[in-house]
Amino acid sequence: MARRCELTGKAVQAGNNVSHAHNKTRRRFLPNLCDVHLLSDTLGHSVALKVSAAALRSVEHRGGLDAFLKKARDTELSLKARRIKRQIAKKQAAEAA
Repeated sequence: MARRCELTGKAVQAGNNVSHAHNKTRRRFLPNLCDVHLLSDTLGHSVALKVSAAALRSVEHRGGLDAFLKKARDTELSLKARRIKRQIAKKQAAEAA
């Protein structure tokens, strides 16, 4: 699986190691990914996702997984996260009706 956050799309970046003598060698900056189980209030069960630590703070700040996915753009979400977002929207629409 790719080293990519499923909620924010944060991925591996490339750059240089620069020594004291100013020699440059290529390196990779890896995102701080965590395997977490986030609880969806609407669905009533937890969902396993691979997210960055920054995304985890954002989820908590916005008030949980449901609120985060409601505001998130589909282009930056993974396929799994888009499916969860659709399930949540469908269930909320059914409860409202």
